[in-house]
Amino acid sequence: MMFCPECKSMLKSYDGKLRCPKCGYEKELDSTDKSHLQKVNHIQEKDIIIVDGDKEKNVTLPTIEIKCPECGYELAEWWLRQLRSADESEVRFFRCVKCGKTWREYD
Repeated sequence: MMFCPECKSMLKSYDGKLRCPKCGYEKELDSTDKSHLQKVNHIQEKDIIIVDGDKEKNVTLPTIEIKCPECGYELAEWWLRQLRSADESEVRFFRCVKCGKTWREYD
């Protein structure tokens, strides 16, 4: 990450410049900065998986031993999602690997 030398906020890329949203500091992007931004963007796009709706193809989710309320099978994939305000806990979702039933669990 690239940080502002004046206020230490994270710099953002706008129109070929790095700009601080807090204090307004600006710096022209040089070749090192561009290379770093390409690596960061590549990693973020590659490594972040968002599960929404139908099961994504070629995505491996972690599994847990938990009984499916539909078929009774005891293995399901799971993931977390923030549905309520940020100060409340995430909701755990489960999907049975046998029948595909999806259910949720709250704290």
